[in-house]
Amino acid sequence: GYGRVEDLAGLAVLLIIFSSAVVAGYESINRFFHPQDIHYLWAVALASVIGFLGNEGVAIFRIRVGREISSAALVADGYHARVDGWTSLAVLAGALGVWLGYPLADPIVGLAITAAIFGIVVQTSKEIFTRMLDGVDPAVVDEIRHTADRVADVKEVTDIRARWLGHRLHAEVNIAVDSHLTIAQAHAVAAEVRHRLLHALPNLSLVVVHVDPVEKSGERHHRVEPHAHDGLPTHAHMA
Repeated sequence: GYGRVEDLAGLAVLLIIFSSAVVAGYESINRFFHPQDIHYLWAVALASVIGFLGNEGVAIFRIRVGREISSAALVADGYHARVDGWTSLAVLAGALGVWLGYPLADPIVGLAITAAIFGIVVQTSKEIFTRMLDGVDPAVVDEIRHTADRVADVKEVTDIRARWLGHRLHAEVNIAVDSHLTIAQAHAVAAEVRHRLLHALPNLSLVVVHVDPVEKSGERHHRVEPHAHDGLPTHAHMA
């Protein structure tokens, strides 16, 4: 019941990546004023290549699996590994530049990597904060509408609300059916909509289907009009 914890974990990873960018930027600027000589270039090169390949392999795997299961935390952790890999390449590029007689190559490459890391921070933060604020890709809503609309006896899909909880999707769908259907028949239509949605969207774990007669469907028929009762003044309720 604590699906938001996964999004908070992604936010924690994002803060770590941001910290890495700040440190990388600080060190790069510092080396503009205090260049350092490079010793044992072959060892630096070997360690950098191994570090990059290892981290990039982990990053590709985590990002791919995170996309498949819609886990923002795992995707963020994959980007964290990618940042570590890029840092390894930056060390190699800077060392080669210094070895070739360009002492400013190290801080310049470092600043370029810093900019790339900040780019990852921006991209990842958009994904995480969109989920935390209950934002959903419009394509997901379109898929829900298209799937529900194809069920027999569904006259109209009047409302859709969806949100992510961790890597699980929850949805509420309002459908309109013929008013001549019995309660049992309308319930069967709702059950079929739910069944098809669970098949169409693998990450959908909870879906509530509300049924209205087609003549009284839509938001305006669910609005509670201003009224008075029990001696209270005229008032309305937020839907």
